[in-house]
Amino acid sequence: MNIHRRTTLHRCPRSLCVFARALQYFSIALAATASSPAAANEIRPGNIYQLTFTDVDRQQLSTADGHVSVITVVTRRDEQKAQTIGDNFPRAYMGDPKYRLIQLVNFQQNILPPFRGMVGAIIRSRLNAEAKELQKTYAAKHINRDARHDIFVIADFDGKAVSQLSIAPTSSEFAVFVFDGHGRLLRRWSDVPPADALAAAMNEAR
Repeated sequence: MNIHRRTTLHRCPRSLCVFARALQYFSIALAATASSPAAANEIRPGNIYQLTFTDVDRQQLSTADGHVSVITVVTRRDEQKAQTIGDNFPRAYMGDPKYRLIQLVNFQQNILPPFRGMVGAIIRSRLNAEAKELQKTYAAKHINRDARHDIFVIADFDGKAVSQLSIAPTSSEFAVFVFDGHGRLLRRWSDVPPADALAAAMNEAR
């Protein structure tokens, strides 16, 4: 049986063999493209992107609504990185409503619809607790503003939010984006940027 299979392949007409190989390579390339659709439409610094998101408080957030937006894309395992970004947020902009730090949590389509409302409620509860701690810092700096209004989290259950940022919904990619108030992408990092680099990008976005 094995001998017969080898003989059959050996007798394949050259034109058909070449066509078969080409078809095989094309199928592999097509599969690779289909597995990473975001790569083909990757957003790039210098271009303007008017993207709109809805956070857990049902607020509409746009990259082109006049705010300087720092968007951190994380999965549930990136909590420490997200905390570092928060710690590196320039203190000069703390409490300034023009500047906002947005955390976009990519749940990688792993949360079933019946449980999404409960997860959203848990997130809001945590944000309320964080806002109380941040309010103490505001008071020490004499910032007369409700800290809860300065905490933004997008819970991306279906992958639509991260797809706008050229990230595949099922990926575990970590990324940081800085947009100016017109939607122009200034910087994109795939890891936690140095504090001075983040500050420089925000200064450029003013």
